[in-house]
Amino acid sequence: MKWVLQHKILALGLIVALILALWAGIGGGSAPVPLTSEDVELEGGPVESTVDRELVETLLALRAVTLSGSIFQDIAFQSLKDFGTPIMPEPIGRENPFAPLSGRSGASSDARVFEPEI
Repeated sequence: MKWVLQHKILALGLIVALILALWAGIGGGSAPVPLTSEDVELEGGPVESTVDRELVETLLALRAVTLSGSIFQDIAFQSLKDFGTPIMPEPIGRENPFAPLSGRSGASSDARVFEPEI
């Protein structure tokens, strides 16, 4: 500990060098991952992974789904009740709420000041 206090700059340099060596060993030396299909094709052809295949299979399964209006004729659907609250239209306020009011001054002459009774 005494050595570290006497050689602060050297100790700091060793710590920085250790951190850089760990970073280079863990993740700094790996090849970049292609981000688009164009990047994959430039590196020697399209590459299919299991994730890509699963995604394509899921999309093909979704394409096969058809929707018909027969669900609306079902008795269970027709027995559903709407418990929603209707939204009533509210009056619209002023166009610019921060503009001064027309026809009124900032301070009224008949304004009464509250004076506490002692």
